[in-house]
Amino acid sequence: MTGLNIYGENLTNSMILGTALYPNLDVMRKAIQTSNVDMVTVSLKRELTGGKNNFFWQHIQQTRCKVLPNTAGCRTADEARMIAKAAREIFKTDYIKLEVIGDKHTLQPDVFELLKACEMLIEDGFKVLPYCNDDLIVCQRLVQLGCRVLMPLGSYIGSGQGINNPEAFKLLRQRFPDITLIVDAGIGTPSDATKAMELGFDGVLLNSAIALADDPVTMAKAFDLSIKSGKLAYQAKRMPKRAFAQSSTNLEDTPFWQ
Repeated sequence: MTGLNIYGENLTNSMILGTALYPNLDVMRKAIQTSNVDMVTVSLKRELTGGKNNFFWQHIQQTRCKVLPNTAGCRTADEARMIAKAAREIFKTDYIKLEVIGDKHTLQPDVFELLKACEMLIEDGFKVLPYCNDDLIVCQRLVQLGCRVLMPLGSYIGSGQGINNPEAFKLLRQRFPDITLIVDAGIGTPSDATKAMELGFDGVLLNSAIALADDPVTMAKAFDLSIKSGKLAYQAKRMPKRAFAQSSTNLEDTPFWQ
């Protein structure tokens, strides 16, 4: 069982964890460490407003995780490009989780601005991880632009509804066998994460499902186990579904004694 490949870099864990909404920084750090993740995603705004006594960053550094900056809150391609360039200077990385939001209520991506931003950032030398919907055509365009990672939403950000369209996820896996697929948004329970991995996805990015749990640290461990279990199940390949019952023991010519 392997972890997660992001533009040629191998992570040992198939989960990426967000760093917002935790009840306090101690719980955040313990949840990250318990989850065994290699990478956490952070908003550039936390760095810009943290100041010299930025205890958030002290806790992140203690986890020794790689940092994946994101463009959370951006609504246009130009804004996302500006944030991405600032993130590259601050974090010394070409990786960027690209978010361009089109609706303030659903937080769905604006696919037109997303494609525009993706094209600009790839030209700028970024390795883009786009937050997108599960539309096949949009995903095809992103791959054509040069994305080697896709991050379609399972359901609305922070909703905890799970994967609303598993058939779309199956189709993406079939059409993009060589692209890293990471479900981003909507995961609510460890069983949701298991389902994503059983559908053939390579990884899961989540935040609220752990941060807003009554016990985030224990939930982090549950997600770590569930994602590993789902990946093993996908690799093992499930039994075929049957229309009728089939006995596990051949009853023909079986002697019976009273």
